[in-house]
Amino acid sequence: MNQQYSDARAGIYLRLMTWDDTDLIVKWRNSDAVRRNFIYQALFTREGHEHWIRTKVETGQVVQMIICDQTTDMPLGSVYIRDIDREHNKAEYGIFIGEEDARGRGIGTAAAKLMLQYCFEEEQLHRVYLRVFAENVQAVRSYEKAGFVQEGYLKGDVCIDGEYRDIIWMAAINPNH
Repeated sequence: MNQQYSDARAGIYLRLMTWDDTDLIVKWRNSDAVRRNFIYQALFTREGHEHWIRTKVETGQVVQMIICDQTTDMPLGSVYIRDIDREHNKAEYGIFIGEEDARGRGIGTAAAKLMLQYCFEEEQLHRVYLRVFAENVQAVRSYEKAGFVQEGYLKGDVCIDGEYRDIIWMAAINPNH
């Protein structure tokens, strides 16, 4: 992948995840700030992430990228598409900003825009969708700014720690299709 997936204004670029990113991803995903916003809340392990790489990334079911600072090359978080469906040309989007000082600066919105650009240009996907907790208003606003549109509101869709939570279903459609 080339450096075209960068945003000078936000000061970030995307690069493909490597095996060397494993410890950082496990650390980020296990932090409370990241984990509380995921439907899948179980703790991550190095072995679990390595299994993800072998069975999902290396088989083409997932594309995972690292969000990096343009000036320092420091990893800030990750974006990915999963459950890539080549028959219907769609996939589910996910993101997390792992570094605390990178949150709230528009990096998530910029990364989402870059990942959508990648999905539509490189992967030729027609549709990219996501699920977000309804109470995560900041994330919903960020996704809207990136080009996602709310398509559904699922009452009590998931049960986490004995509490049913609402999910908003959002999607972006490739404008060239």
